[in-house]
Amino acid sequence: MIEFKQVTKTFHSGNQTVTALDNVNLHVARGEIYGVIGFSGAGKSTLIRSANLLERPTSGEVLINGVNLATLKSRELQKAKRNIGMIFQHFNLLQSKTVFDNVATPLKLTRTPKADIRKRVTELLSFVGLSDKADNYPEQLSGGQKQRIGIARALATNPEVLLCDEATSALDPDTTSSILHLLKKINIEYNITILMITHEMSVIREICDKVAVMEKGRIIEEGSVLSIFSSPQHPTTEKFVRSIIPTGLPARVKEALQQKEPNRRIYEVTVTGDSSHSDLLRSLIQTFGIEVDILHATMNDIQGTSFGRIYFDLRAEPEILAEASNYLKSHPLQPKEVTGDARVAA
Repeated sequence: MIEFKQVTKTFHSGNQTVTALDNVNLHVARGEIYGVIGFSGAGKSTLIRSANLLERPTSGEVLINGVNLATLKSRELQKAKRNIGMIFQHFNLLQSKTVFDNVATPLKLTRTPKADIRKRVTELLSFVGLSDKADNYPEQLSGGQKQRIGIARALATNPEVLLCDEATSALDPDTTSSILHLLKKINIEYNITILMITHEMSVIREICDKVAVMEKGRIIEEGSVLSIFSSPQHPTTEKFVRSIIPTGLPARVKEALQQKEPNRRIYEVTVTGDSSHSDLLRSLIQTFGIEVDILHATMNDIQGTSFGRIYFDLRAEPEILAEASNYLKSHPLQPKEVTGDARVAA
């Protein structure tokens, strides 16, 4: 549906060249809500603005429904862009126009008949819950209401793709939640593919199907939201995850590591809703006659799927511990031995 193929974007300022996007490859499937997260300057805003050619790539291709927009002539490009709606961080509403006229603007630009405009705008204002604000002006609205109007305007031309440029970063937490709920509703009821950029991991957790993490113009990690939250691989990704879910070693585990008992080993295992950690611990006890003690456990929920980490220690004679260690190395849950050199919480 949306595909970036080896996209690079450079900007020139005096004698300096800044690479905002560096050979980016990304694929967003039809019907997905795909999040892109990164710290300031990571390139995520340039990425999303390249999806509708607000920024033209220096090299590479951006395909929408298999079509490279950069190859289209002016009139064809205008038509293609009607299929791409965009929601902005600061709403970008016309202050001199009413709510109705703001939503109607894209339709007026395409010379849509007045009767059709009224029908479509009325439908959209009802959909976003602001039918009673049609004659109001933007200055009379709250931030959340302004964003709902921005969303209604983005939907006016019945797009298949919706681009969200930090759509909730200017909103308070309660309003953010309501806007995210609305975006999810749009995705489901209108089957609209959504590409959204954000610097808030809570946004990714709440509604995204997949996520890509950007740094210095590159995608450094991507995958399903569950896999990224449960097992971040890159240090930058781990920082984002840690802002929501602590990933460092809990105090009790660090204390146990400091004791350095020769007949004791400590392990960490990541578990999800469909993994059977209880079978793992039961096998250790029954097969090796080993003493197992759970030191710490955490569980979290990501879009209806539970995941967490369990820290447990094993106590036995060295030869038995060695056998148990070999068993754990081949186990599907892939428990990892925790040593004094392991990561610690910030």
